[in-house]
Amino acid sequence: MATSPLYNEMFAEDRSVRAHYAAFAEWLADTPPARIAQNRHAADLLFHRVGITFAVYGEASGTERLIPFDIVPHVIPGHEWERLARGLRQRVGALNRFLHDVYHGQEILKAGKIPAEQVLNNGQYRREMVGVEVPGGVYAHVAGVDIVKHSDGEYYVLEDNLRTPSGVSYMLENRKMMMRLFPELFAQQRIRPVDHYPDLLVKTLRAVAQPGVENPTIVLLTPGHYNSAYFEHAFLAQQMGIELVEGLDLFVLNDTVFMRTTQGPQKVDVIYRRIDDDFLDPLAFRPDTMLGVPGLLSAYQAGRVTLANAIGTGVADDKSMYPYVPEMIRFYLGEEPILKNVPTYVLREPEDLKFVLANLETLVVKEAHGSGGYGMLVGPTASREERERYRQRVLDSPERFIAQPTLALSQVPTFCGEDLQDRHVDLRPYVLTGSDINFVPGGLTRVALREGSLVVNSSQGGGVKDTWVVD
Repeated sequence: MATSPLYNEMFAEDRSVRAHYAAFAEWLADTPPARIAQNRHAADLLFHRVGITFAVYGEASGTERLIPFDIVPHVIPGHEWERLARGLRQRVGALNRFLHDVYHGQEILKAGKIPAEQVLNNGQYRREMVGVEVPGGVYAHVAGVDIVKHSDGEYYVLEDNLRTPSGVSYMLENRKMMMRLFPELFAQQRIRPVDHYPDLLVKTLRAVAQPGVENPTIVLLTPGHYNSAYFEHAFLAQQMGIELVEGLDLFVLNDTVFMRTTQGPQKVDVIYRRIDDDFLDPLAFRPDTMLGVPGLLSAYQAGRVTLANAIGTGVADDKSMYPYVPEMIRFYLGEEPILKNVPTYVLREPEDLKFVLANLETLVVKEAHGSGGYGMLVGPTASREERERYRQRVLDSPERFIAQPTLALSQVPTFCGEDLQDRHVDLRPYVLTGSDINFVPGGLTRVALREGSLVVNSSQGGGVKDTWVVD
């Protein structure tokens, strides 16, 4: 991938304002700095009051942190979003087809498009799901697809999150915050709404209830308040008008799931689960867990309850599977991919391994099963010692790693102290699949607040912005 000057979403190379940012730039120029500072402070106070926090695993203090919120929006012109939307539909549609295939006919493996051992020996491939029919053939009901804009002006998919993607509550609260603090910005232009996401999610979950269920009971299953995304679980359940439950609130009788209520047991039809596969059912997976529901897998296999997302979706979002998604699109849909993949080196391949080890200082190396920005090496910003330590990790088990060129993520002006400075961003749209594929325009924009950093994850010091799709 050729690199060129960094792509700035707001300013062209001559620092003139791009058309889709014109209204915001005009407002910024006309608004007294004191009012902007006052509203930035008000936003921090409101986030604290609402309780929008996340926990960082491994921190000794165990305290919860506020995700930094920046008032400069990430603005996407409507025509660019339309192309992104087509690409998202195509990609998530192919991933769902792939998941159905690997648990049934395995046609893509027989055709030799993906090495069979790459799938069947993957830690996320769940043999318990082989032959299990899921309603509508949908496995990934909620997908978070991480997208970046490169210096060539093209959008690239960085990764697919198909297990329990998080962050949508921040997308909704960011918008609510901006509309409350800066109503004049929304009066001046057409910014597409996102507040109907909870309604879309409920509609999606209703559509995947087992056949014959007229008015399904839907619950959101959380690991509990010690989980880093608990705020989001409680927020979404409240917004959707469904019960927030923990494993102890549910039980299985005759392959049917029930919820304990003050009026007695109530049958549950759809579980929007925010618990990883391993912890869902102590009888089937990890016997030492207290988070799940004993017998849940057998109820699921019997077709008496729907899980969203399905058990076993992780095999499709593993980073070692990512390089094959364009081939999935061609195989299942007979189409060329609309959204590009980042070129990826698979380190279990000897030639790729040799190249990567010789070029560590220019590449990003990631654990195939990693997430949250943990366990990765950003070659250009790492010290020689860090690169050498990582080299040893790769040599010990190369099959656990992939590598990619260092992408020049696009930048958006961001308040750092009192000054506006350019910072790198990515975008996570949330794609909902039920009887059809839906999403709200935009998604969660994450911003790397450290100067020069490419790591946008909140656990690694990143912040968030409101995302505007403007017409």
